[in-house]
Amino acid sequence: MMSSTLTDELKNRRPENVKILCQLLSIPSVSADPQCADSLHQAAATLSELFQIAGTGWSCEVVPTAGYPIVWARYRALGNRRRAIVYGHYDVQPADPLDLWTTPPFEPTLRDGKIYARGATDDKGQMLTHILSALAWMKTAGQLPIDLDYIIEGEEEVGSENLERFLAEHRDELKADVAVISDTSQYAPGWPAITTGLRGIFACEVRVHGPRKDLHSGVFGGAIPNPIRELTRLLSLLHNEHNEVQVPGFYADVVPLTDADRAGFAELPFDQDAFLAETGAIGLRGEAGFTPLEQRWARPTLEFNGIYGGYTGPGPKTIVPASATAKITCRLVANQNPDVLMKSLEVFLRSQLHPSCRLEFTADHGCPAFLMDRQSPFLQAASKAIEAGFGKAPVFIREGGSIPVVATFKRLLEIDTLLLGWGQNTDNLHSPDEHFSIEDFHRGTLASAILWEELAKV
Repeated sequence: MMSSTLTDELKNRRPENVKILCQLLSIPSVSADPQCADSLHQAAATLSELFQIAGTGWSCEVVPTAGYPIVWARYRALGNRRRAIVYGHYDVQPADPLDLWTTPPFEPTLRDGKIYARGATDDKGQMLTHILSALAWMKTAGQLPIDLDYIIEGEEEVGSENLERFLAEHRDELKADVAVISDTSQYAPGWPAITTGLRGIFACEVRVHGPRKDLHSGVFGGAIPNPIRELTRLLSLLHNEHNEVQVPGFYADVVPLTDADRAGFAELPFDQDAFLAETGAIGLRGEAGFTPLEQRWARPTLEFNGIYGGYTGPGPKTIVPASATAKITCRLVANQNPDVLMKSLEVFLRSQLHPSCRLEFTADHGCPAFLMDRQSPFLQAASKAIEAGFGKAPVFIREGGSIPVVATFKRLLEIDTLLLGWGQNTDNLHSPDEHFSIEDFHRGTLASAILWEELAKV
């Protein structure tokens, strides 16, 4: 078991660790804003400095890319040892609207047991726990029980355009047993969790064209096609009355939920009234035969994200518009292929299109779903570490969103990822007043320190 010396070191370093967190949070590393370019390089340099003082066995590079640099730190010791990759990102979302922040987004502020700043939970605070835990091991034991690679990028919030190229170029050097990411959440306060599944995604845009230009609805209406009408007719064909997607083959490769999966979800507390209050919806409407947690975590969806066409300004404008557009995303589950289903959607829409119109289909990004084997020894090791760090065994959950790097690790490096969330879904990620519980920051650092020892035993 981890020594009491290491536990004491982590307790004694709590004030210093919060200071380091505040230093990192004060850097406005907004990757979407070109004016923050210097700040992104500053954030990378700040992280590099932490690794430079780690001690013997460590090396660190700030690797240039076509965009913002990747911090690549490595710890190596002698012998045949387990190796883990820790992924994180130092870039953050824009802080707008600034007037909705109680305190400035890049002036970290402690109140009510939480630290408020952009990036507090997503992802600087969570990512930093895995660095601080390694530093504590070095300070007390002079070495770590496993080898580690840290890959910390600065473009996660804008699509990680250069990350895959880096991973492909260094594939042989990055051979590892498992990856670790803390960019998810606990299930609820007091309910630590390990996320064992993520939904995949694909995105596309559908545009229906009618006349060459907007036309007078009185002179031409009734004789020529209206693209808005045709687009909405097409969209109405994509679901039936049970909220089931009608694209051919959409469910063909879906892995069914097992009785154990459904029982595990059912054991988790779910307050429907609180859920509706949080969303502002007045009722539920999901795929028939599945609970809200199952619908959000383990079933595929097709959603309309935006629709526009014609005149949308104040007052009337009597036209038949030239075109109408819808943006669509599909969330996918294990075994579904985003490329295959994107093509199936396009073929279906074209087959249903009225011959008086023309359809333009634009494919966007996509990635497959992730589902980890619940019997994985690495998952069991993480469970022990979290129970020791948080004082309660974690529950196993899934997330409805997507983390593309998880699929990339599986495809390029052939490793699974431990998704260990220390934050909460209510931490205002991407919103004003983002925050992170200081106690969970410290619990996460302790759990991380124990994790390195538990992984070494696998």
